Amino acid sequence: MSEEEFEVRGPHEAILEGGESEVDSFSSKIAVATAVLATVGAFFSYQAGSTQNEAAMFKNDAAIKKTEAANQWNFYQAKSNKENLAEIALLLPSADQEKYKKSIERYNGEKKDIKKEAEGLEAESKGFDVQSEATMHVHHRWAIAMTLIQIAISLAAITLLTRKKSLSIGVAAMAGGGFVFAMLALLHI
Repeated sequence: MSEEEFEVRGPHEAILEGGESEVDSFSSKIAVATAVLATVGAFFSYQAGSTQNEAAMFKNDAAIKKTEAANQWNFYQAKSNKENLAEIALLLPSADQEKYKKSIERYNGEKKDIKKEAEGLEAESKGFDVQSEATMHVHHRWAIAMTLIQIAISLAAITLLTRKKSLSIGVAAMAGGGFVFAMLALLHI
């Protein structure tokens, strides 16, 4: 190295006699662990976002089906009103009895079909709600896993700066907890 050059060494390098450096094994391990944790954390973060979006889509589908069911129930109510008017018309002495009886039967039959469709749409809506809740549960697992990985990364940085090897236990514990929650998310538990 010439006199005009200036070299800055990282905290993981130890300076030996003669100006040469030796990479500190402890610091290198922490640096590599931090890089691995950051990569794993990126994956966990992606999964958390993905499951949250999926849960939102299920909730949206539930709302759509609920609206379709409400439309069917409104149609059912309209048919009931027409049926009621036909029943009232039967009370009139000059009413065409046969015509109104057929109308009542027709409205009654149409109402059964409409009711069946409305109930089916409500069941679909409930199914989407259940899927949304289950997916949000998985999302929370991914979010907790990501949080624990972030804590592990922060502890790794503190470990590297303070050079206290005892903090590496905390790094391992937080990372381990993150992996446990990631496994729970993968298994949908």
